[in-house]
Amino acid sequence: MLHVWASIVRVISGFAIAALMGISLGILIGWFQPIEDLIFIPLELLRPIPAVAWIPLAILMFPSSEAGMIYITFIGAFFPILISTIRGVENTDLLLLRVGQCLGAKQWNLFKDIVVPGAMPSIASGLVIGMGNAWFCLVTAEIIAGRYGIGYLTWESYVTSNYPPIVMGMLLIGLMGAASTYAVDRLTRLLMPWQVTKKQKL
Repeated sequence: MLHVWASIVRVISGFAIAALMGISLGILIGWFQPIEDLIFIPLELLRPIPAVAWIPLAILMFPSSEAGMIYITFIGAFFPILISTIRGVENTDLLLLRVGQCLGAKQWNLFKDIVVPGAMPSIASGLVIGMGNAWFCLVTAEIIAGRYGIGYLTWESYVTSNYPPIVMGMLLIGLMGAASTYAVDRLTRLLMPWQVTKKQKL
């Protein structure tokens, strides 16, 4: 139970930070051209670096391995959320913005009432993908730097040739990854009551 709880706390911490930063930065980059010109290219240079490559640097950057593993989890979730948010904001229907301007809406009202709701489906997709990536990166970090966690338990069982915990660890990772992804999906749907899926239409 200690291993499961340790992994859950790390995923929730890293994912929450990634969601906050990814959505905030994504909206700013997608809406304000000067901000995109300033920081998008440096972020794009960092995006292709796999999370496992950050592990040695994370060990050096943070005073504890716990903070380092949360950071690796954050890295895994951050970029899918960021890119999805940027694309969602940039793909806002121009006609809706023009109509809002013709009706006298201010920039803040356009942003709050048109841009953000219009970007929500894309943001939701980024959150779902980010949660899956967070679990993947966490397990990798726990294998290399962990002392507790499902990834650590699975790898330690392999090293000691204790195979039943390996299967159990794999099942737990799959189960919790699927459950947390489903929870994120359901929560984002609750935040978009206006969204109607094809299944609902049929």
